[in-house]
Amino acid sequence: MGRRTEQARLERIEELATAYSFHAHHELITLAEGELDAGRSLPGAFVAVLRRSRLNNYEAEPELSLVLDRVEEPVLNPGEAWADRALADADRFGDAGRRLLKHLRKANSAKPSATWEKTARALVDEIGTSAVRDAVLDWLQLVGQARTIQLHINPGWVDYNSMDDPFNADALRGVAWLTALLPAGQDTARALGALVESSLRKVPGSGPRNPKVANAGVTGLARTEGDAALAELARLSTRVTYKGTLKQVAAALDARAQARGLSREEVEELGIPAYGLTGVGHGEYRLGDVTALLEVRGSKAVLSWRNAAGKTVKTVPAAVNRDFPDELKEIKAAAKDIDKMLTAQSERLDRQFLGRRSWAYQDWRRRFLDHPLVGTLARRLIWTVAGTSVAFDGAELRTRDGDPVNPMPTAVVELWHPVLRPAGEVAAWQQWLETRQITQPFKQAHREVYPLTDAERRTRTYSNRFAGHVLRQHQFNSLAAIRGWTARLRLSVDASYPPAVRELPQWGLRAEFWIEGVGGREDGDLTDAGAYTRISTGQVRFYPIDAPGNLAHASGGAYRQGTRWRRGTRVAPLPLSGIPELVLTEVLRDVDLFVGVASVGNGTS
Repeated sequence: MGRRTEQARLERIEELATAYSFHAHHELITLAEGELDAGRSLPGAFVAVLRRSRLNNYEAEPELSLVLDRVEEPVLNPGEAWADRALADADRFGDAGRRLLKHLRKANSAKPSATWEKTARALVDEIGTSAVRDAVLDWLQLVGQARTIQLHINPGWVDYNSMDDPFNADALRGVAWLTALLPAGQDTARALGALVESSLRKVPGSGPRNPKVANAGVTGLARTEGDAALAELARLSTRVTYKGTLKQVAAALDARAQARGLSREEVEELGIPAYGLTGVGHGEYRLGDVTALLEVRGSKAVLSWRNAAGKTVKTVPAAVNRDFPDELKEIKAAAKDIDKMLTAQSERLDRQFLGRRSWAYQDWRRRFLDHPLVGTLARRLIWTVAGTSVAFDGAELRTRDGDPVNPMPTAVVELWHPVLRPAGEVAAWQQWLETRQITQPFKQAHREVYPLTDAERRTRTYSNRFAGHVLRQHQFNSLAAIRGWTARLRLSVDASYPPAVRELPQWGLRAEFWIEGVGGREDGDLTDAGAYTRISTGQVRFYPIDAPGNLAHASGGAYRQGTRWRRGTRVAPLPLSGIPELVLTEVLRDVDLFVGVASVGNGTS
């Protein structure tokens, strides 16, 4: 009878080992105590269920905590690829390895304390800096990969297989902090950047995978010296849309700028690495008798090879695989870094229209036109130098009529925008690009422009040209965040919400796009969390950036302005005729994008 009971217990433990958590805590306690009282250790996967069950329920029985107090192993919950590797490495490192993992689990604050860092440094010294660095990079590269122990998910539940194990999350934050105590390099910056993006990847029905881990990745980058970490922060500033993490990225960049006595924009520009490129858009690496050729073509880095006979081949020569595996790995990683940074820099340049940025010619030439990576973008764009429109013709800067340009070092350079130029000039530049078959990194010569309409001149203070559309709210919010707007997710609740807003500090302006929720629960227009699936669009308005914001009830109704400013006075919207042409056209271009992409009936419903 006893053996049959023991066997049944083991079978039930095995059955529950693939659960995320289990609400019947009494059964968990009975199963765990039965094994522990018999002198046997619990399977790691079952320990993970116990731990997640306690974390998942604030009212967990004290007895469950008492059981877990008897369980020390495994130090991390198994089932995640990175945690499995960390456990294996800790065994290899011995007692110091286990103590390191336990210490990493104490990373449960916003940033590391001096005491935390002191202990971490001592453990790194005990194990060996090189060994820890190699292990940490391996762990980071495994974050976000498919779970090694797939969890059973009931239909309609959140996919916990796509989320971080909450028990391991603090340890993962500790891993991110630990990188700042190790020798810096492009590989560590790359791994931390990937951690940030992986941790902010959205899980359907839940939201970002783990913002606290993402923030720890930013902390790791902020505390890491060198241009590689700076470049990764600059890249993330164009990719991250989650407000809390984006704010932390901005603070890290501002701190770097202040330390160097530069503006935020300058420190971002100066920190862009060449990734091994020796000229604009190309680089060569000699590996024995073989040469690796890295070229930027459009928005991608292309890797090819020249063998000992001087013949170009597409596949990696066997001698390179055999004799230079580490160098090959780094070259391939550099190609991926180039792809990511090209996307980030293209987006950053696209934002310079509203950034009101200008440069002295000598600085612009060094940071843009002749930069090994950014030059591949800058040489496909049109610029104004001392007011003259110019572009790179493959050999030098020229006007559209072919005249060479030799400006003074202090001549002012700006990004050319079609709304500020005569129609004939715009058409001429379009023809110039088409004749030379130049594909610009983003729309510039063929960019959409939105001059004031007669109707907008009559309404004076608002534009209705994109009103009356129904948009998918979640898609709209994602697009808005990418374009620098702030749009709160509207819930069907008794509360007020602001419109979608884009602040333009360089112009002292705030743009508002008025929206409201559509439908209700009885119409099937709400998510399980009570968020509207659809919104309707209204006016676009402009205000001084420090004017009180407008608010409207979640279910709709007129927007009304707050009065907590200047002794309760309200601020009128600004006349559209007084909004700079560049600002008006870029804001309306964003709104046109939102309507064109997120409209119900355009694509999936």
